[in-house]
Formats: sequence, structure tokens, C-alpha cells
Amino acid sequence: MAIFELLSTSTPILITVCVILGMLVGSFLNVVVYRMPIMLQRDWKQQCCEYLEIENSVPDNNSSSAKFNVFNLHKPDSHCPTCTHKIRAWENVPVLSYLFLGGKCSSCKTRISLRYPCVEFINGVTSGLVAYTFGATWLTLAVLLLAWCLLVLTLIDFDHQLLPDDITLPLLWLGLLVNAVDLGFGVSLRDAVIGAIAGYLVLWSFYWIFKLVTGKEGMGYGDFKLLAALGAWMGWQNLLPIIILSSLVGAVLGLIMIVAMGRDKSVPMPFGPFLAGAGFIMLIWGSQLNSFSLNTVVG
Repeated sequence: MAIFELLSTSTPILITVCVILGMLVGSFLNVVVYRMPIMLQRDWKQQCCEYLEIENSVPDNNSSSAKFNVFNLHKPDSHCPTCTHKIRAWENVPVLSYLFLGGKCSSCKTRISLRYPCVEFINGVTSGLVAYTFGATWLTLAVLLLAWCLLVLTLIDFDHQLLPDDITLPLLWLGLLVNAVDLGFGVSLRDAVIGAIAGYLVLWSFYWIFKLVTGKEGMGYGDFKLLAALGAWMGWQNLLPIIILSSLVGAVLGLIMIVAMGRDKSVPMPFGPFLAGAGFIMLIWGSQLNSFSLNTVVG
């Protein structure tokens, strides 16, 4: 209780605690982003072999994970993917260890991807924003989980064009639960349920219209589930701003990549990162953006 009272009365301490917590969790999120797609691929491969009644003798596509029979979020311990050097505790301090090690493995000196400290830093900043916005409340804990999951989905979709059901579906149910018990998010259960249904059906409709017109698939089913989850959290009223914002940013970045970077127009671009980014923006600044839009239209 004393800790909760301290966090409630001191916003700087609350933000500092959440930033540090976010950076520590960010280290684990790096593990989830790397391992979950491999775990899913292994599971799908095993299911296919069981269905076809054949021996699972197909080698693992990932040279690092292929070295381990057990590969999940817990095992093996964190290690260098090149030399399998076990990461010690002092080598796993968010951001600081990367700087201390000079961005290289302490054993084989292979360069460590800059993504790892960036994810830790970004997750710390976004966690601090959540704490500043919602204060020392139970709602903050729930929204932190949402923000962390959105970051994971962004990176997995960017790498693999995949939005795992293991994350999107629990997010949907958690959003409905948060609004059902009324943690102070300001969204009624009715609006949350409509938001979940409408979020799925809107993109599902776009998908089939685009496919009937062009004969191509414009997005994946994971995008439907992600928008449904955002609708469950923020209600149907925020779906249109999320769709508009994500579409505009996606179109602008896609055009820049095609014109300035020579990206092949036929290569699909994941939509999940833009949905997740727009969802987080509406989560933090939604009321201000909605007020600005209303004033602009009325004015």
C-alpha cells in the first residue's frame, strides 16, 4: 500500500518506475519477437506431419534454433545465435549492456543487432507515456500490456507478415474484460463489443471487395483480428480514426519506399505495424485528436 501511495502521489516516480519496467520487459519482448514465429513454424510443421502421417524429418529453417530440440520462450536460455554463448545477467541489462559491450558478443565478437537496445528503449518510453496518461491505476497495468503486445505484433508482422492469434485473440478478450469491469477507460461494454465486431467486419469487407475487384489479397486475417482487438479496447467510435491514420501513414511510407528506395511495388507491405501504431496514438492522444477533428469540421 505504501508503494502504491508513493506512486499515486508522485508522478515523476511513477513514470520512472514504468520506464525502467518497460525497458526490462522490452528485453523479454525481443525474445518473444525472435522465438514466437519459430515456435509457430515448428508447431505448424509438426501438425502437417501428423496429419499426413509422415515422420517430421524436415530440418529447421533457422540455423540457430535448429541446434535445440526444446525451443520456447523459456528454453534455451538467452544466448548468442552465432556461438551459443550463454548471456550472463550483467550482459542482459537493457540498453546499458549493449553500450558496455560495444554492441558485440563478449565471446565471439559478432555484432549485436541495434534493434535489441532500440526495442528496450522504445518500450521504456511508451511505458512512461502510458503511466503519464493514465496515472497510478489498475488501468495503467492493463494498458501497459496492450502497449507491449502492440510493439511485439508490429515487429513480428514487419519481419514475417504474421500477426499471431496467440497475441491478437487474448488482446481482444482482455479489452472486453477491461471495459466489462470498468477500470475507468471510459468505454462501455456495449461499445466495446460493437467495436470488436465492427473492427473485424470492416477490414474483412475491404479484403473481399479488393479480392473480387483485383483477384489479389490485400491483407491478412491477422489484420482483422488486430483491429477487432483495438475496437474491443477503445470502442467503435475510434475505429474510423485508426483506419484513416494507419492508411494515410501506410500510403505515405509505401510511396516513399517505392520512389526513394526503389522498393518493388509487387512486394506486399504489412499493414499490422500501421494499425498498431495508429492504435497506440489514439490510445494516448485520441481525445485530443478527436476534439481537434471535430473543431476543424465545425469551424
